[in-house]
Parts: sequence; structure tokens; C-alpha cells
Amino acid sequence: MNPGNHSSVTEFILAGLTEKSELRLPLFVLFLAIYMVTAVGNLGMITLIGLSSHLHTPMYYFLSSLSFIDFCHSTVITPKMLVNFVTEKNIISYPACMTQLYFFLMFAIAECHMLAAMAYDRYVAICSPLLYNVIMSRGVCFCLTAGVYILGVLGSTIHTSFMLRLYLCKTNVINHYFCDLFPLLELSCSSTYINELLVLVLSAFNILTPAFTILASYVFIIAGIFQIRSTEGKSKAFSTCSSHILAVAFFFGSAAFMYLQPSSVSSMDQGKVSSVFYTTVVPMLNPLIYSLRNKDVKFALKRTVGRKFCS
Repeated sequence: MNPGNHSSVTEFILAGLTEKSELRLPLFVLFLAIYMVTAVGNLGMITLIGLSSHLHTPMYYFLSSLSFIDFCHSTVITPKMLVNFVTEKNIISYPACMTQLYFFLMFAIAECHMLAAMAYDRYVAICSPLLYNVIMSRGVCFCLTAGVYILGVLGSTIHTSFMLRLYLCKTNVINHYFCDLFPLLELSCSSTYINELLVLVLSAFNILTPAFTILASYVFIIAGIFQIRSTEGKSKAFSTCSSHILAVAFFFGSAAFMYLQPSSVSSMDQGKVSSVFYTTVVPMLNPLIYSLRNKDVKFALKRTVGRKFCS
């Protein structure tokens, strides 16, 4: 379509979660509380792991990276969403919208692959415990983490680059609480076929590949756990893995619902609910899941707090 026939949008209005004015204040308080818990939980987890020498292991190295991703992921989305609850029109400029889209995709994709890296770490720990320190060396952990961020940057760069090629001129109202792919595609006056194809292909790669990696890891992990003779050993192995399984189920379930279907099939209202889970709820739950179900983290927290009181 000829771009000269259309005036491109320079700023957008984010429709937000709800149009009902009576719900805005309760939702503002709710999501402000969620964001505060998310920030304190994830930054606290990073600080605790950094200060506790006995947590300087590959498992907690990956957990610290996941906490950083969750904090950034939530920070990209939630503050702008909170503005929507206290202003009549939540306006975002075109450059700011594309920037939000870029960083949202980067951290969302990075989280998918970080969860897969954590599953691989648990597989090595349970199935090859004697070789664990050799296989999961500092170099390997660094390469896996770097690979996670590289995939995040590549995926977000591809999506955002193709989004910048579109002429968004149908309306300036985005039917969402942040700049996401499908709501932006609905505003396009030009063909979105390639963009929708990219969403399906890259989402399949970034969601299904880590999901199958995690599934394969846990097939071997469960087989390895049953070979452990002591009941205490089995219980500890299951306890360690159950936290990761919960985090995986919450994140991949909500992300797959949103992105692994054509935009014509997905409802934006359903998409908003799904998006709330992986943009705000999951980043809040992850540090709680890993801290409340992990004896090492609880011990490190008690010892760190004890030191503060003693000093």
C-alpha cells in the first residue's frame, strides 16, 4: 500500500485493562502492590544470592538472572499501566511505544530460554551429580546466560524491525494496556501477513523449543529421581524441581495462549487477561515460589537478617 495515501500515527492512546471508572482506583492499588512485591522480591533475591557465599552455585546463578529478567520485564510494563488508572487518556508516543515493544519482547523471550537453561541445570545436577561441577562450569553458565540474552535481543530486533515497516494509521487507540504485537498489528493500513507469520514462527521457536527442552529434561530427571535409593534424597530432588515446574507452568501457559494462535482467532479481551499473568503476576510469583519452597534460600535469608540485627 502506498504510504503517501495515509498519515502515520505519531502517538497512541492505550485503552488499558478496563473502561469502568469505578474499577480504576482498586486496580491501581492492586497492581501497585503487585509491582512493589515484584521489585522487592526480585531485587531481594538478587541481593541475597550475591551476599550468601553458599548460594554461589550454577542453580542460584541462573535464579539470580531470572530475577533480573523478571524485574526488568515487569518494569517495562507495569509503571505505564499504572498511569492508565490515574489519567483520563494514557498517551504514549510512537518511539516510546516501539521502545516498550522492543524491551518487552526481549525480556519475555529471554525468560523462556532462561527457564530452559534452569531445567538443563537441574537435569545435570540430578542425573550426573558427580560431573556436575565439571559440566556446569563458570564458562558454561556464562555462555548459557549470554545465549539467553542474545536470543532475546535477536527475537525482539526482528519483530520490532518488521513492525517499524508498517503504516499504523487506522486509529491511534491501542486496545491493550501496553504496546504488544497483536494490538499494534490491528492498527496497520499495510499488509501484516509477514508480521503474523513471524509471530507464529518465532513464538513457536521461543516458546515450544524451551518447552520441549524442559519436558525432555524432566523426563530424564524423573527417571533419575526414581533411581535414588534414599527417601530423603528423592524428596529433596522433587522439592527442588517442583518450584521450577510451577514457574514454567505459569509463564508458558499464559504466553502460549496469547501467541501460539493467529491474531484473527485470539480475542484482545482474553489476551489482556493472559498478558496480565506473564507481565505482572509471574514476575511477582517467581521469587516467592523459589524462596518459600527452598530451604537454602530461607536459611540464607535468616542468616543475612540475623547479621543485620546483630550488627
